[in-house]
Amino acid sequence: MPYTLCVYYSRTGATEKLMKEIASELKCELVKLDDGVNRAGLIGWLRSGMQAMARRVPPVKPIKTAFPLDVYNLVIIGTPVWAGRCSAPVRSFLLEHGEELRKTAYVITRSSDIRYEEVFDQMDMYVKEPRVSAVTIRPNTVGSTFWRDEFLARVRDGGKEKPSDAG
Repeated sequence: MPYTLCVYYSRTGATEKLMKEIASELKCELVKLDDGVNRAGLIGWLRSGMQAMARRVPPVKPIKTAFPLDVYNLVIIGTPVWAGRCSAPVRSFLLEHGEELRKTAYVITRSSDIRYEEVFDQMDMYVKEPRVSAVTIRPNTVGSTFWRDEFLARVRDGGKEKPSDAG
C-alpha cells in the first residue's frame, strides 16, 4: 500500500496552514519540523534570513512517523522561502534524511510576487531523485487555492507535471 507523508517547517503559520490542507485532502500523515530556535518577531525573521543566506543547517529535533522514511512512496516537503532559499530547518532535514526519501514533492510558500522556482532545484540537491512535482504559492492571494488544487491533482496523478509547475 502506498504511503504519503507531509513534512514541513513554518515560522509564521502560513506554510503550516497550507500543509494541513494538503495532508487533509490526501488523508496522509503530517509532521512538523522543530529546530527549537525562537524565530518570532523581527529578530526571528532576521535570524532566519541570515541562516538561509549562510546555508546554515541547525539541528532539527527527531521526527516521529508511523513508518521509516524509506517506506513512504512520496514525501511532500513544505517550506517558506527565506532569502531566496528553503528554510534552514528544511535544509537540515533534507541533509540528514534526503537519501532515505524515495520520491519527493515540494510546496514552497512565499510572501512576494517572485516565484522562487530555483528553490526546487536547491532542494533536489539533497535527495536521490529529482522531485516528481512542485508548487510555489503565495498564501491568501487570488489563485492560491487554484495552485494548491493543481498540485493535489498532480500528486494524485502520480506526479505527472502539467505545463506550469508553479503558481
